[in-house]
Amino acid sequence: NEVRNLYDALYRDLRPFVAIVGGAKVSDKLRVLENLIPRVDHLLVGGAMAYTFIKAHGGSVGNSLVEEDFLDEARRLMDMAKTHGTALLLPDDSVAADAFAEDAAVQVVPSDAIPDGWMGLDIGPEARRRFADVIAEGQKILWNGPMGVFEWPAFANGTRAVAEAVAQATQQNGAFSVVGGGDSVAAVNQMGLADAVSFISTGGGAMLEFIEGKELPGIRAVVGSYLS
Repeated sequence: NEVRNLYDALYRDLRPFVAIVGGAKVSDKLRVLENLIPRVDHLLVGGAMAYTFIKAHGGSVGNSLVEEDFLDEARRLMDMAKTHGTALLLPDDSVAADAFAEDAAVQVVPSDAIPDGWMGLDIGPEARRRFADVIAEGQKILWNGPMGVFEWPAFANGTRAVAEAVAQATQQNGAFSVVGGGDSVAAVNQMGLADAVSFISTGGGAMLEFIEGKELPGIRAVVGSYLS
């Protein structure tokens, strides 16, 4: 069941194909993004990894988490998206905090103009609206990674908005949706939406390797005929 649904998520011909990728680091998702960009119509990037892209694009991101060694890779991925005609969306605004703490002071600011001393910990209301609008049009949706520090209520609204949009697209529009990755799965469970999506992957790191396009020897041995 896991293999069939992940295979369909990558290869079943349903359009528009919307992928939502979040989490902390571009380095953790680099191969995933490379394999998704040629396949998807829309790639929505959230979580802390978005700030590496925003800084690579010339934005000011304050104290947000940025992988300085991956700025060139982020620029390369953005160029790759243009080449393939893939719409790569970054959050227009962010919920910024003055410290990495649950009770930090917060303000909503443009994601490319975060003040010094502040850090983006969630996507903002405009980004939530834009992401939800794109997700609503999807006929195939793949989501891996939260939009912010959803474990803290002040920074959970972005992840909740994405979860609700994926669930609504699935239930009301008949979209085929796959949610995977420990944090994303925890979020849809926490928000009571697990039964509202098509499939929840429990493959963890193996799911990411599958999306990267790697051949998994055990799966090849057991169900090779399905994948060939």
